[in-house]
Amino acid sequence: MNVPLWIAVPVVATAALAAGADVRTRRIPNLLTGSAVLAGVLVHLAARGTGGLWDSILGLLVAGGMLLPGWLFGWMGAGDVKLMAAVGAWLGLAQGLLATLAALMAGGVIALFVAVRRGVLRRSLWGAAMLGSWAATRGLTTAPPPVTTGVRFPFAFAVLAGAVTALWVRL
Repeated sequence: MNVPLWIAVPVVATAALAAGADVRTRRIPNLLTGSAVLAGVLVHLAARGTGGLWDSILGLLVAGGMLLPGWLFGWMGAGDVKLMAAVGAWLGLAQGLLATLAALMAGGVIALFVAVRRGVLRRSLWGAAMLGSWAATRGLTTAPPPVTTGVRFPFAFAVLAGAVTALWVRL
């Protein structure tokens, strides 16, 4: 494992608790994500001084910031963004970035399975293509983003998968 246990255990525990809550209630508690962010920052400060503090803060800003557009456009919940920020606070910049990219890939795989299961794969792929086209021409048009299928799933599982992947990959 690339990350010490004193980081790995809180990351996995936080993401697993969030995934369970996301499945049951479709919400991720602010108490969980807020506590995890604060603990991650403070633990890094105590363990590694100001260097650890900045690594933790950059990790939470990059990890959460990468998911922020998804929330702004209504494609995911704010809890998902805050959970990813908490994971970034614990993992730091490099591993947090890796966890976020892995979570986005895992989310894509989960979305594919959900679309197949619900019989909306063709509509989902078409919507993704239209969304990509809209994003690529965003500066050239004032049109609103295209309508998606509206199919949702608990993204906290993707965050859990991304965090576990980042724990095992050596940078």
